[in-house]
Amino acid sequence: MRVFFVIIAFFFACLCNTFAQGDKIIGEYQCIHDGIDSRIKIYKHADGYRAQCVWVSNLKMEDGTLRRDVKNPDPAKRNVTNDKIVLIDKVKFDGKDTWGEGKIYDPTRGKFFAVTLSFKDEKTLAVRGSVAFIGKTVYWKKLK
Repeated sequence: MRVFFVIIAFFFACLCNTFAQGDKIIGEYQCIHDGIDSRIKIYKHADGYRAQCVWVSNLKMEDGTLRRDVKNPDPAKRNVTNDKIVLIDKVKFDGKDTWGEGKIYDPTRGKFFAVTLSFKDEKTLAVRGSVAFIGKTVYWKKLK
């Protein structure tokens, strides 16, 4: 009976450790892409993780109006301001320091791509969007 409890305790400890490793992606990141500085927050959502823009350096257009997600393929989301766009959704931790299975949204083109996330180092998240084997990797700096 004692062996049974030891096995259960070991299994529970391993399971908790896996969840903790998956949660290390949670936080706020800086992304500078094509000269535009933005802040992205990654948080738990449903049964995975989501990344949402929370600040962009060019939120206002020259006339003072707010930039919106006008290229979104979903007409209901075209009125969302650029500082509230969901960029990554439904990514899941694979247990091996990689998050995948989700989609990344490129608001400059209004397109979705497969996404894989992994840490290059402790403070640098590699974000790779791709179609088949063709893709691009950008790096986000972890702030918090």
